[in-house]
Amino acid sequence: MRLSDLLGLHVRTESGDRLGRVHDVRARLAAPELRITGLVVGGIGILERLGLGAPRAQARIRAVNIVPWDRVVRADRRGVVVLDGTTLDKGD
Repeated sequence: MRLSDLLGLHVRTESGDRLGRVHDVRARLAAPELRITGLVVGGIGILERLGLGAPRAQARIRAVNIVPWDRVVRADRRGVVVLDGTTLDKGD
């Protein structure tokens, strides 16, 4: 699965509770690889992905709904499944 394949997927808990859709991905460069740290879920993530959250944007928008990657049980074409009890963390 490619990173871009995650975009737009529904995010649900193991019990089927819907948390939203993946609009962006958080990652950290840990040489020699890029490690996913979280998934941006929710409508404001779309605006950030369009560049309104970019460092040079006059009106900075930062997504606030982040699903920590260590809570992901499965990610495939059917969607993203996270552990029951997963909450959306506040973004950085």
